[in-house]
Amino acid sequence: MSEFGEWIGRVSSSVERVDRWPMLALAAALDSETAPADTDDILPLAHWLCFPPATRQSQMGPDGHPRRGDFLPPLPQPRRMWAGSEIRFLAPIAIGDTLRKTSRIADIAEKAGKTGNLIFVTVAHEFERDGKTLLTETQNLVYRDDPAPGETAPPPKPAPAKADWSERHAPDPVLLFRYSAVTFNAHRIHYDEPYARTVEGYPGIIVHGQLTATLMLRAFQKHNPGLRPTAFSFRAVKPLFSGAPFFVEGAAGDEADSFKLWARNEAGDLSMTADLKVA
Repeated sequence: MSEFGEWIGRVSSSVERVDRWPMLALAAALDSETAPADTDDILPLAHWLCFPPATRQSQMGPDGHPRRGDFLPPLPQPRRMWAGSEIRFLAPIAIGDTLRKTSRIADIAEKAGKTGNLIFVTVAHEFERDGKTLLTETQNLVYRDDPAPGETAPPPKPAPAKADWSERHAPDPVLLFRYSAVTFNAHRIHYDEPYARTVEGYPGIIVHGQLTATLMLRAFQKHNPGLRPTAFSFRAVKPLFSGAPFFVEGAAGDEADSFKLWARNEAGDLSMTADLKVA
């Protein structure tokens, strides 16, 4: 990827206030019985609602993502996926805070996959308030070619057999639309079923990886009250689809402050896995 080496180290920075409305909308989409009040701490992973991509309509790509070549490199592979993240929760973020978000392209690498070459773009994000770092996230984005005719999905991986807790969710297009709206995510695979089927080759519209991760961490907090997340890393394994119920589950890890979280479909196929550290 030497032709894109000059993009490594590219930085983007902006300042915004954490407003109540998107946090209120997220709570409603998650069917929460309580609504966040002014100055409340935001939910873990609700930082994804901050700094929405206010890209002009004329600068949007055919997949619903902003056109490449501004901050992200103009890679030719048409399909983009959020493969996972590593997040550190250093201090609470509250409604009303004024934050600075600084994003940096940390690496671009090419790897051979089972269905062709994959381009991995690593982006490091830092959220600060008054010069103090509150949260860091390293995102791993994957770019690949469209599926070849007749291409089959790789065989599924089984989810862990034993869980300390389990929650069932039944995603529908309304939930996926509301999450897309509150994050201002226009990626068409989450709401445009004809596009998802005919262009990207999926059997239906896809549950957002961020939404799955949010439900995983929310279930952990419900079943483990009083424990505060300090680090959370997740990896997408297999898509989940609207209309197909799935489960978010977890169990204690090998260390006293660690937990293993995962999401699976009704057949027991692993969809997402995560490692969690708490205090």
